[in-house]
Amino acid sequence: MAPAQLSDDNLDCTKQEIEELKSYKFLLGDYGIAMLVAIARGAQNCESIRMLSGVPPACITGRMPVLLNLKLIEATPKMEYLITECGRKFLKCIDENV
Repeated sequence: MAPAQLSDDNLDCTKQEIEELKSYKFLLGDYGIAMLVAIARGAQNCESIRMLSGVPPACITGRMPVLLNLKLIEATPKMEYLITECGRKFLKCIDENV
């Protein structure tokens, strides 16, 4: 995956929200971003996230709570993961095409 570029063009956010979203890039790192992209593309469980993103299982286990706490994804009662509106804005902010 190519390094994410930061952009605030065409975002429906305040300047403060954009800066906060941009700071998430450094918290997530490349693996966290790859996981979020995989979820945005339809991966819903740890196995499908691993297959679509190539992120090792131990890293998925470690980064999943971060994605949840930042409210970039949400977990269903069946432990399936879905991207949130905030997650979509984040990917748009860093120019990740999904």
